[in-house]
Amino acid sequence: MTAETVTSQTAPRGPGTTPTSGRPTPPVAASLSPSRAADFKTCPLLYRFRSIDRLPERPSVDQARGTLVHAVLERLFDLPADRRTPAAAADLVAPQWERLVTEQADLAEVFTADDLAGPVEFLDSARGLLDGYFTVEDPRRLEPAERESLVSAVVDDELLIRGYIDRLDISPDGALRVVDYKTGGAPREAFEARALFQLKFYALVLWRTRGVVPKVLRLLYLKDAEVCDYTPDADELVRFERTVVALWHAIEQATRARDFRPRPSRLCGWCNHQAHCPAFGGTPPPFPEPAAAPGGPVPVQAGPTDPAVQDGPTVPVGSGQEEQVSS
Repeated sequence: MTAETVTSQTAPRGPGTTPTSGRPTPPVAASLSPSRAADFKTCPLLYRFRSIDRLPERPSVDQARGTLVHAVLERLFDLPADRRTPAAAADLVAPQWERLVTEQADLAEVFTADDLAGPVEFLDSARGLLDGYFTVEDPRRLEPAERESLVSAVVDDELLIRGYIDRLDISPDGALRVVDYKTGGAPREAFEARALFQLKFYALVLWRTRGVVPKVLRLLYLKDAEVCDYTPDADELVRFERTVVALWHAIEQATRARDFRPRPSRLCGWCNHQAHCPAFGGTPPPFPEPAAAPGGPVPVQAGPTDPAVQDGPTVPVGSGQEEQVSS
């Protein structure tokens, strides 16, 4: 898709939107990230396992590789512009992996102690993805305004939507470009709307908090060295906001009813929770109940607060494990 030039539009201050004047954000009762929203659309039971039961998950090699490549690209822009070369990026791979393993203990479980070839091939594959990055962009000509930036906004008066943006570029005239790195292959055309779900989520937050519709939402597919640009408009983001709010109301309803049903698909082959899934003969754990106030009745849980502020590790789109989400 090719981006079109549009005029930035100011976000209306409707009910439930976060004001841009610097006034305090109203209290919120729940929060939602794009990855957890995608979970619910993919499979309501998967959402429950991750957001309510918080069952542990062992990261896959693909997820670990994506985390590593994102870390390298973030650090690359710490270097002076003329030193942002393919060789410099390749040199960052091993030390960044060592740092990540130290900071995130679960990444150490990706390879077994006797898997000697695995780590070597893994680091080489990450360097290959970085070569794809340099095919589609020259970082020496870029000065990102923000990297790995946490953004959030309140919609529907009480729902906080939030997440981390890989990179935000701001032009001299104030136009915004949201950039997301994808370490999987570019999806087929039928999946492009699904791939853009996360970026529309961020575009909505930026519009509601900064009063500007991003000019470009850009997906960089490093494996295939392809770029997908999309230009949203204000009307589209209004519709998308209604979709997000309706999705959250569906989550609240499922929580009140303790009814999160599996939605079998080809993605089940990569799910960590088949042992607990009725679709595979498993039994979900008892539904967590909220603690009762001293001397009072047990409250009805209307909906959980999303524990996942950031969106990783996520399944790389185009890797054969696409999230089944739509806009």
